[in-house]
Amino acid sequence: MEIVRPTLLLDKEICMRNIERMAQKAEAKKLQFRPHFKTHQSAQVGEWFREFGVKSITVSSVQMAQYFAKYNWKDITIAFPVNIHEINDINSLASKIKLNLLVENKETLTQLSKFIKAPVGIFIEIDTGHNRTGVLPGKTNLIDTLLEIIRANKRLDFKGFLTHAGHTYQANSRHEIFNFHFDALLKMRSLKNRYKKDWPDLIVSMGDTPSASICENFEGVDEIRPGNFIFYDLMQLKLGSCRFEDIAIRMVCPIVAKNTSRNEIIVYGGAVHISKDFIINTAGKKMYAQIVVKSTGDEILLSEKSYLSDMSQEHGILKITYKDFHLFNVGDFVDIIPVHSCLTANLMGSYLTNEGEVITTSRNETI
Repeated sequence: MEIVRPTLLLDKEICMRNIERMAQKAEAKKLQFRPHFKTHQSAQVGEWFREFGVKSITVSSVQMAQYFAKYNWKDITIAFPVNIHEINDINSLASKIKLNLLVENKETLTQLSKFIKAPVGIFIEIDTGHNRTGVLPGKTNLIDTLLEIIRANKRLDFKGFLTHAGHTYQANSRHEIFNFHFDALLKMRSLKNRYKKDWPDLIVSMGDTPSASICENFEGVDEIRPGNFIFYDLMQLKLGSCRFEDIAIRMVCPIVAKNTSRNEIIVYGGAVHISKDFIINTAGKKMYAQIVVKSTGDEILLSEKSYLSDMSQEHGILKITYKDFHLFNVGDFVDIIPVHSCLTANLMGSYLTNEGEVITTSRNETI
């Protein structure tokens, strides 16, 4: 396939290494490995996981669960609080596969109990510091109420407690990731100890890529659900969750203009391709992506002084150091590493592998 417009390149070899490393870690720690497929959203990429014994997965929406169920994934957790308006689709899915759902409030669970028609597993989502959704660990009265509702309906099977320690993505150092993870671990372990007498088979499920990548203490955890690790990205590199050589994706963008007076390169590749997620670079500026160049066959990540500094819908503006400005010419292509691979992959909707194969995602199919 000839590249003529913004294209998301995917290195399968790096992906396979990343999957193997995480699968081996889960096995060594005696953890169920239920990877999150929201990062790649591709049935074809999903097949790569089967080579490492993966049989159960995580997704972020009912539609994504429907998509992967079509490709013979039979054990799926939807890691997003139940939207009761989707009950018909939930019932249809639950009649065909082993489906796990998340609840965090009495209102939704009451409605779910009323309208559910097929057996489903239920996780109670716990907020261990991300401050998004979930029951605070100390709200045991609410947890008790939720468990009473679950116990009263034979179609609801309490699976355990699930958390996403997403605040690790805002950490300022690896040390802070370790601290966030350990704090979440203690909270989840405390809940497990409190409720395991009445629910001896309950599991604790945790799942953020920074913790899963670098932490070693998973005592009391039964399952991990990382997703971003298959690709990694600039954010994970800056956090210390991965090495540069672990990043499996590149955005390739055509250079359409140069502005010598401002040391700027204009590329065809904007917010609709890359997303507007950013991190702060060493100069205190918003950085939406960082630039990769090839030298004697090797890839080199330029310093944070050469970076994607601004975007409109289709335009991307690269600030380039005076020293590196000569490397870029109108008509060339430039490789960049996005800040957040999940959002970039979702926007692009397909990948081009190093072998020239086009891989599609759920965005290309109608459920």
